[in-house]
Amino acid sequence: MTTIYIDADACPVKDEAAKVAGRHRLAIHFVSNAFMRLPEGENVHRVVVPDGPDVADDWIAERAVAGDIVVTADIPLASRCLKAGAKVIGSTGKPFTDANIGSALAMRDLQQHLRETGESKGYNASFTKQDRSRFLQALEQAVQDVKRGR
Repeated sequence: MTTIYIDADACPVKDEAAKVAGRHRLAIHFVSNAFMRLPEGENVHRVVVPDGPDVADDWIAERAVAGDIVVTADIPLASRCLKAGAKVIGSTGKPFTDANIGSALAMRDLQQHLRETGESKGYNASFTKQDRSRFLQALEQAVQDVKRGR
């Protein structure tokens, strides 16, 4: 059965993901390094992992399999989950795929280098209503694709 895993520490679409999971009666795991307020529901599971680099990512990557859906903005985690066969969606609704993950990893490395050399301040774009809408569409599409065996 399909499970949705949320990299919850900085995820702006927790409520939306829980609504989609509830509508489809799918288990959803919110994984974080600290206790946080989460949507309620019998299908909602809170996972608080020990503090440390990549502990939440490791927890998700060790469990995500083909037919599961992972929501994360963390590109290395997205890559690991794609290799396991899971569908992966960013919080802005952008799906990570085998076709675009290499480019995303390269761009992440470039941005990190630019920040380290002082060429870039590393500002992130603000999260918009359109991002929220795209996310809802992408998650719904991912659920439908999994149900249809795509």
